[in-house]
Amino acid sequence: MSTPAAPPYYQRHIFFCLNQRSNGENCCADHGAQAAFDHCKARVKAEGLAGVGQVRVNKSGCLDRCAGAPVAVVYPEGTWYSYVDTSDIDEIIEAHLKNGQVVERLLLPPDVGR
Repeated sequence: MSTPAAPPYYQRHIFFCLNQRSNGENCCADHGAQAAFDHCKARVKAEGLAGVGQVRVNKSGCLDRCAGAPVAVVYPEGTWYSYVDTSDIDEIIEAHLKNGQVVERLLLPPDVGR
């Protein structure tokens, strides 16, 4: 008989690639990733969504999907997003982080890599 799994420490994690490339290649840092991360973190906190059992907003190094920059990924679903501005981030927060609904229009196509 197996022991029931403990609930996850966080319900959802969103990772924002903040990687900066010095060689001129496309990178998330050149597309407003830091501002998007800061906006998401502040908004999640302001709405009372941050903390154990809820949502964690994290910085990430290169996620190797540079051609779709800027990118973020939500776990445990493994849903990859590309965004343009803070209204896109707000939509991800409202739909996905709060309600578990994927924002189809912002999905990063599966074949987009480096």
